Amino acid sequence: MDLGLQEKVIIVTGGAKGIGEAISKLVAAEGGIAVIAGRSTADNEKTVNDIIAAGGRALAITAELGKVEDCKKVIAETVAKYGKIDGLVNNAGANDGVGLENGSPERFMQSLQNNLSHYYNLAHFALPYLKVTKGNIVNIGSKVASTGQGNTSGYAASKGAINALTREWAVEMLPYSIRINTVIPAEVWTPLYETWINSLPDPQEKLASITAKIPFEKRMTTSTEIANTTVFLLSPRSSHTTGQIVYVDGGYTHLDRSIS
Repeated sequence: MDLGLQEKVIIVTGGAKGIGEAISKLVAAEGGIAVIAGRSTADNEKTVNDIIAAGGRALAITAELGKVEDCKKVIAETVAKYGKIDGLVNNAGANDGVGLENGSPERFMQSLQNNLSHYYNLAHFALPYLKVTKGNIVNIGSKVASTGQGNTSGYAASKGAINALTREWAVEMLPYSIRINTVIPAEVWTPLYETWINSLPDPQEKLASITAKIPFEKRMTTSTEIANTTVFLLSPRSSHTTGQIVYVDGGYTHLDRSIS
């Protein structure tokens, strides 16, 4: 299926690794231009080079997204290069383990700054350009907002807020035909996840215990599967879909995990 993304300029935060990398590469494979924004210049440029080597187009922008000025820079550099913005994928963030008992008010606020503020800031600064293109925003959330996890108050609060903002922005943007949706992953096999698994005393046993609780095919979701849904939502093929929170998780969040 041709998704109609040719020449579309799509910003992907955290677009150099894991889920973000898969989204960036699929945007480019569909004929779009992936603007990869994140803190690691080396990672950003590596993914851009991979995309170019595959015949696609991409731009790397180094930014510390927890800073307002860096969010403004991402938008300004994108527009300076391409003259427009057609889509924004808010993806960057990290489960930083700031809990109620083991955290502090200061660490909690910092977690919100790192995991939530740039979703708003980038959308705010991109809005004048999205109005022109009738573009759209896809937020990447987390099942933690629905299930809880323990010891991650900052991250859970951020992801819960993202779900709420998706619905709020979808209403506010109706007059401009700007669509807003969120994709919810659960257990996704990424380099970061692999590093965490391998840090445990018995990685294979822990991995088996996790996949056993995923109803559909007892396996992890892949980054490509998250990207497939995200890029579809970005595309005009999804032209009447807005305000939706879409779970791409093999049934993990809503189906009975005791199913054998």
